[in-house]
Amino acid sequence: MKNHIFPYFILSILCCSSFGLAAQQLKILTYNIHHANPPSENETVINLDTIAAIIKRTHADLVGLQEIDVNLDRSQNIDQAKKLAELTGMHYFFSKGINLDAGEYGTVILSKYPIVKTERLELPSPIASEKRSLGIIHIKLNGRTIKFANTHLDLKNENRLAQTAFIIDKFKNDQELVILVGDLNAEPEEEPIRNLEQIFTRSQIKNGFTIPEVDPDREIDYIMVNKGNQFKFKNHHVLSETYASDHRPVYVEINAQ
Repeated sequence: MKNHIFPYFILSILCCSSFGLAAQQLKILTYNIHHANPPSENETVINLDTIAAIIKRTHADLVGLQEIDVNLDRSQNIDQAKKLAELTGMHYFFSKGINLDAGEYGTVILSKYPIVKTERLELPSPIASEKRSLGIIHIKLNGRTIKFANTHLDLKNENRLAQTAFIIDKFKNDQELVILVGDLNAEPEEEPIRNLEQIFTRSQIKNGFTIPEVDPDREIDYIMVNKGNQFKFKNHHVLSETYASDHRPVYVEINAQ
């Protein structure tokens, strides 16, 4: 009987180790929310409840939102980053793009997982324009670090090229899993996206158009993962949401080893 105990013990350890290395599924959402002002409504209408309900319906683990107001008159002086975190029950990190009036405007990351580190990096703008930032959080899953980055690139192509070059330089040597999301203001065949694809793999579906909200005809909102990691995209959806914003939300599941 004793001769069989050791092999079973080893098998038990191996099984547990394999379980620990099992694929981690992450549900990802990116959404330009138009500071929660539905385009069909008067500009004074702010509807954070609808944005929060969309996020909660997807059960997303990590969310990148763009066009976030913090304490601005036009959005009822609400800290939208904090309020959306409260409404969804998630952790958050706000990354300022610019000061606006007496408040701030930028992007926010929501996370179901505790945030262990944050980074806010200003993106370059060779041509005078609205300042943009790259927000990054670090989370720990099964003992590994995962970086989740969210941004909103400039409307001017020269600035977008400089900004994507900055992002590539930031992440080109990363061994950890890096997930990049955002409104990149460029279509898949344009140079900024092709440049990012040097180090990132883009989740995609045929005609995955994200803007405008009604009868969309362009794709400018993306979810990407850095190359060199074992991962698989699943269930890429552009949500059929036509009320809350002038963009549609993009949802993807990532199975990462």
